[in-house]
Amino acid sequence: MKIRYLSILFLIILTACGEKTKEKKKPVSEEQKVPHIVFVTGEEEYRSEESFPMLAKLAKRELGAKVSIAYSIDSLGYIDPNRSDHISGLEALESADLMVVFMRFRNLPKKERDYITNYVESGKPIVGFRTTTHAFKYDNDSTLAAFNEEWPAKVFGQQWITHHGHFDDGKYPVTTISIKDGKEENPILNGFSEFEAYSWLYHVDGGDWQLQGDSEPILMGHSTKSQHEINGKLDQFSLDNPVAWTKSYTGTSGKTGRVFFTTLGHPYDFKLPVMRKIAMNGIYWALGKEDRIPEEGVNVTLETPFSPNNSGFGQKFKKKQKPITNF
Repeated sequence: MKIRYLSILFLIILTACGEKTKEKKKPVSEEQKVPHIVFVTGEEEYRSEESFPMLAKLAKRELGAKVSIAYSIDSLGYIDPNRSDHISGLEALESADLMVVFMRFRNLPKKERDYITNYVESGKPIVGFRTTTHAFKYDNDSTLAAFNEEWPAKVFGQQWITHHGHFDDGKYPVTTISIKDGKEENPILNGFSEFEAYSWLYHVDGGDWQLQGDSEPILMGHSTKSQHEINGKLDQFSLDNPVAWTKSYTGTSGKTGRVFFTTLGHPYDFKLPVMRKIAMNGIYWALGKEDRIPEEGVNVTLETPFSPNNSGFGQKFKKKQKPITNF
């Protein structure tokens, strides 16, 4: 009897200790959760393979985020923006809380494309830059043609249409950026001041085209040089167009996520603190953390100089660069 009594007492003590242990474990709130941000760079013109590691470092420092970067790489493991059929590291999207994407005319295999589309359809937030309006290009498979124009339009708000022309690439700014009337209080614009961008103005709204879904422009661009003006086509392609907007996207999961998109993205734009603030403020907003954006905007002071190569096709990227994975 005594042994039985001691056994029961021991079980009671263990149970009580277990209950106390359980009581101490509290669920982690969304605010306390460390976000996992995956930066996807797959374009050969605007040096996002350089700007995204810089933004990833800021995101880790300011948000305490876990950051991953998926790069276009060659068979030797070097960054190769010209390789359009492969982006390494996309599997990180399976655990991502935010996808930040800068792609252009990729023809990824199904497995890699699925990482991106599965993330999008999960209804999680997205931040997109410039050529992501034409993220994919499948010319030889009619079953994938929807990815060329229909998909980016419904996800990001617009497909590729045209821009006002390549002038003074990196020599001089060509687009004046200002706040759209009535959007001054948007937290993404905290710390914003009007500036001159190196990005040629994309046409996304007006004439035969309209931004899709519930897109809400917050920044406008005015082209100071325009091939469409030279050609007498300003009735179709205005000198003034949205360059940043917010929208939502509801995935097949039934969940709705925030989308922040900007058609800015020239590498020299990111040398400007105001451009870095737009990007970082947009990341905070997409994650639902706009209440943490300071009035002067997120701190975007760089610890090391940012000196990207100029935009351009061909071999204008930095050679023999390995992916940066240590942040």
